Amino acid sequence: MKKTLLSTIITLLLIPLATRADNPAGSVPDKDKEESLYIQKVDEAEKAGAEGKWKEAEEALLAALRSEPANPTNVLLMSNLGMIRFYMGQDSLAIATLNDAHEMAPMSVTILSNRARVLSATGYENEAYEDYDRILSLDSLEISSRMHHCLHSLRRHDFKTAKHDFEFMERNFPSEIETQIAGATVLSGTGEFAAAIPYYSRILEKKKEPEYYGARAYCYLLTDALQDASNDINSALALAPDDGELYLYRAALNKMRFRPDDAEADARKAMELGVDKARVTQFLSKNN
Repeated sequence: MKKTLLSTIITLLLIPLATRADNPAGSVPDKDKEESLYIQKVDEAEKAGAEGKWKEAEEALLAALRSEPANPTNVLLMSNLGMIRFYMGQDSLAIATLNDAHEMAPMSVTILSNRARVLSATGYENEAYEDYDRILSLDSLEISSRMHHCLHSLRRHDFKTAKHDFEFMERNFPSEIETQIAGATVLSGTGEFAAAIPYYSRILEKKKEPEYYGARAYCYLLTDALQDASNDINSALALAPDDGELYLYRAALNKMRFRPDDAEADARKAMELGVDKARVTQFLSKNN
């Protein structure tokens, strides 16, 4: 739920409300009463959403929509309703709601961004990619969508487009974290591990998250910077002690340090945490 939704709606309603300022005191038209209910329900939805009370937020938005079905700001409510339903786990209904919002405002970057996010999270990668394409055709400087377009391109093995997106971001937004994420992912994804490391370092200055420590550790492993890899693996494990991928990295590190017993112990731990046995076989002794 966007925190600015209520203020946006109030701003959009200021002009029609101002035209009624000359009404005599006490003679409040029914339309004003309806708008008051509309805003009240939007406010309730925002408060419920901020507290993670998704069902209450959904009910409040539906009440607002029913109170003024022709209100031009309903498209904002529909977009937020779609996201609320996504948070509730109602994926198909969320997509249908965002489709309806898109039909109401086909040029809205916000709605397309929300729909792309839901589509990507629910496995509709191609459809999400198409929405990011649409967004960039409407606003080439929409950096978040540019980053996601880049990452989707990389997953599609469209390295040319991924590199183009990254270079565009580097030219226009060199200091933004989205650019650092795109650069780190593109460079490591195309085998330029040493070049990727500074990008991961800049990400970690702002986001000390295990996935970025792990990704940089992987780059260090492949460039034989073993102590740096060890430091990053330890930092990541301190944040995510149940991440099997990190134990797999540490198994690789221990093998490179000629510590086969430690490598096997980490490999077995990785398997316990869900890593496919085929990926850890090289670290297991032949007798097991």
